[in-house]
Amino acid sequence: MGLLSLSIWVPIIFGALLLALGREGQANAVRWLALIGSLIGFAVTVPLITGFDTTTANMQFVENALWIERFNIHYHLGVDGISMWFIPLTAFITVLVVIASWTNITERVNQYMSAFLILSGLMIGVFAALDGMLFYVFFEATLIPMYLIIGIWGGPNKIYAAFKFFLYTLLGSLLTLVALIYLYTQSGGSFEILDWHKLPLSGTAQTLIFFAFFAAFAVKVPMFPVHTWLPDVHVEAPTGGSAVLAAIMLKLGAYGFLRFSLPIAPDAAHEWSGLIIALSLIAVIYVGVVALVQKDMKKLVAYSSVAHMGFVTLGFFMFNDLGISGGLVQMIAHGFVSGAMFLCIGVLYDRVHSRDIAAYGGVVNTMPKFAAFALLFAMANCGLPATAGFVGEWMVILGAVQYNFWIGLGAATALIFGAAYTLWMYKRVYLGAVANDHVAELKDIDCREFLVLGVLAVAVLVMGLYPKPFTDVMDVSVAELIKHVAVSKLN
Repeated sequence: MGLLSLSIWVPIIFGALLLALGREGQANAVRWLALIGSLIGFAVTVPLITGFDTTTANMQFVENALWIERFNIHYHLGVDGISMWFIPLTAFITVLVVIASWTNITERVNQYMSAFLILSGLMIGVFAALDGMLFYVFFEATLIPMYLIIGIWGGPNKIYAAFKFFLYTLLGSLLTLVALIYLYTQSGGSFEILDWHKLPLSGTAQTLIFFAFFAAFAVKVPMFPVHTWLPDVHVEAPTGGSAVLAAIMLKLGAYGFLRFSLPIAPDAAHEWSGLIIALSLIAVIYVGVVALVQKDMKKLVAYSSVAHMGFVTLGFFMFNDLGISGGLVQMIAHGFVSGAMFLCIGVLYDRVHSRDIAAYGGVVNTMPKFAAFALLFAMANCGLPATAGFVGEWMVILGAVQYNFWIGLGAATALIFGAAYTLWMYKRVYLGAVANDHVAELKDIDCREFLVLGVLAVAVLVMGLYPKPFTDVMDVSVAELIKHVAVSKLN
């Protein structure tokens, strides 16, 4: 079994083992088994980083076996510079979520941990799949464990939020299935994604395919105006669910644009880039303003995610090195920062059982260590230089200025709004005098919480201070993609 298969199936197998333990399984044994499974799952992704060849745009660590012979569907895996980093990132976040959920989940612990491990394997499958139908299976299968995580362990309106999440994402994906079948017929019976990149499609076909993919990927990102499901889901999801949703699941849609929309329908991508850029700028600016008026911490950070992912789609559709590379870097950085922000909210919620900003005030007086971590992540969310949050946004803004000065200026305003809503929340929650008895009784983070937040803090600072290892992996593949997209495929 190859490295990519191990990355996918190790967490899924451990997840299945946890389910097999049944409800009567010892909670501590379940937690330790989940931690071991997630650590092994992360360990098998490390050789992908150390063994990756940064000098080629070809797919690496390729595995290919016939899966469904009748329809020529293959179990075909591989990664390039565009997809590679998301596999270790997914495994890394899964480890932290397992540790972060150690004590706050007391019911159906085995099912909860199992859902996260299975979800981790399925998401890695999305990033590694080179067969269109295999991609679709993994892409849709991720809905099931996340639906259960929200619907079983969520808040008071968890059923509504879970249903909204499932309905939005499933409906968008049905058009994508139609597009995949059309490409299968046009390519002479092949589901190979790389074969589809070479298809000479007419302008009308490209436009229809582009919007079929857009229906699924825009909802997943989520782009304005199909973003309305995200705040509701974040508010109701448990802390671990919010962290994984923000850190990884939103990236599935953005990744789909680079793997499908741009290379398969490049002329349509160019033709409709103005629309995507406009929607992205609305997300960056308008949604940032909406975040300013939120009273719920989770809802504020959820809107923040929409704004930050707007940077990603903005970068992708300017068709230059800085824009696309910046969008990819922003995806990774947002994985660290947004995951950390939601985990910080979880630390407070575990103690006070409220996400309302008004329920806090002066937390720094009783939780100084925690407040220091929260400040670092808040600054990273603002895009402070020397943090991960700055690198991608700066690259996208530079790419936007190259593309059009006014678009670059509009994108740069996001830094102001980001600082406004993030620091406004930090001031009200953490600074000042102790606001009430609940805050006065708070105890600072324990060793487990310190470990989770400390590891994320290191990741945020390392990426902010030395992003070269991340960009080196992407450069050749991004250059190849831009070269491919620049060549018209109209016949």
